[in-house]
Amino acid sequence: MMVKNGKTVVGCALGECVHVAGVMNFLRMAEQAGWHTVFLGPATPIQTAIKAAEEHHADLLAVSYRLTPETGERLLAQFAESADHLRERGVQFAFGGTPPVAERAEALGFFDAIFDGSQNYEEIMAFLKGEKVQAKSALDYPTTTVERILWKAPYPLLRHHFGLPSMEATIAGIQKIAEVRALDVISLGIDQDAQENFFHPERQDARRTGAGGVPVRTAQDYRDLYAASRRGNFPLLRTYSGTDDFIQLAEMYVESMHNAWAAIPLFWFNRMDGRGPWDVEGSIREHQKVMEWYGAHDIPVELNEPHHWGMRDAPDVIFVVSAYLAAYNARAFGVRNYIAQMMFNSPPGTSDAMDLAKMAALLEMGAELENENFTIWRQTRTGLLSYPLEPAAARAHLSASIYLQMSLHPHIVHIVGHTEAHHAATADDIIEACLMARRSIENALAGQPDMLQDPAIQHRKNHLMAEARLTLQAIHNLGSNSQGDPFTDPQNLTEAVRLGILDAPHLKNNPFAPGNIITRIINGSCEAIDGTGKIIAEKDRLAKFL
Repeated sequence: MMVKNGKTVVGCALGECVHVAGVMNFLRMAEQAGWHTVFLGPATPIQTAIKAAEEHHADLLAVSYRLTPETGERLLAQFAESADHLRERGVQFAFGGTPPVAERAEALGFFDAIFDGSQNYEEIMAFLKGEKVQAKSALDYPTTTVERILWKAPYPLLRHHFGLPSMEATIAGIQKIAEVRALDVISLGIDQDAQENFFHPERQDARRTGAGGVPVRTAQDYRDLYAASRRGNFPLLRTYSGTDDFIQLAEMYVESMHNAWAAIPLFWFNRMDGRGPWDVEGSIREHQKVMEWYGAHDIPVELNEPHHWGMRDAPDVIFVVSAYLAAYNARAFGVRNYIAQMMFNSPPGTSDAMDLAKMAALLEMGAELENENFTIWRQTRTGLLSYPLEPAAARAHLSASIYLQMSLHPHIVHIVGHTEAHHAATADDIIEACLMARRSIENALAGQPDMLQDPAIQHRKNHLMAEARLTLQAIHNLGSNSQGDPFTDPQNLTEAVRLGILDAPHLKNNPFAPGNIITRIINGSCEAIDGTGKIIAEKDRLAKFL
């Protein structure tokens, strides 16, 4: 809940104007920013507006006019003259209207802020929080993740992946995205050689340059990409933790592009998924070291762990368990600000209700780990594999998924562009996706029903948490004879995968995991089933470990 700031804003449509939608939206945002609001309604006479501002001891008087510019200009000039004594008392004035009327209002030089519909949510909120209506330099935008989250609240940060097969195209795209203020965070999609072989040119293969993202090959490349973002709303930049030479990459990322936060897996990006040179146990050790490095530098860490299991059709309970283990390891290795990423629609076919239940279970169990030294920030995203190919359907899916995600009050919304089923997003695709996402978010912030109170969702959440605790107990029992913590010991975690405590259908015939688990979407949930097609509970699936 937003803390009240003790200020009052009076708002109305002025003169003969009866269009109040803009005023109402402005007042809703003012309430989110902590203001007490007074709405006077449509067609408000000048003297009525002034008298109300006096009676309510208003700190801000916000008026709108959406009719013809000529009549608006005369009305606003009269208003400015009549209300000048309020300005002398410290009252501020805001105007909202169509661009032609706003242009006339600007010429009067009376209003502290003028909104013509082109301003985005952040700019309006910045004014309501006492900041500049339109930031002009990097100093006006917070330069770290947590600062930016707090600055932008209650609106979440917007993040999107971006990386084209050439440096030139990627630089131009970043410039365009920043100039239109589409994103708060640009996640650089880099190609596989950049992730695995950045410091090993002898291992790079020119034939796959640009495969999967932008082919960065030097620290200067990262500096150039960062420089391209120093415009518009000065978005933060971040990228993958890589799949080899983790600490060297981390140092270079922070020096060259001020990496906003690190995205690190726990069990993945190794030989098990074909994305790195390490075996599972070795990669877990390396990932823990790089978590510790980022923690020591007080840089947030995201473990993009649960959706890797979900994308491989693992059951919901393993999704929740892997999320808990990820947060547990982040805390154990000194991370102070942890970003919990929750990929919806993964696997595809999961229902909205059961998706929410799964994420609610994940968050409730994660909250048990929070303390004064460990804060969890919520990040949601649409399922990468869930988009339909047909463009109109994909746009609808993006909008609907993000509206659903807002039930969790995310601090960051990771937008997955509607073009993903066809091609990697261009700058124009990203800008279009952001417009759709913004509308869904604004609709939710205007008064979304509390879907989490659905009894079916609560029942499923509680069931998943109970099942997840059994799975965690099995992992703990597996490592009961080891000297280390069973939840952080790389050998024990590797054994949990090798023996199938943590398993997924897509790991079949994998040398590091059995892949014996069978799952199906049943009543909107992804469930482990036995040979007859019946749901198998964790106490039965893991009986020999409990």
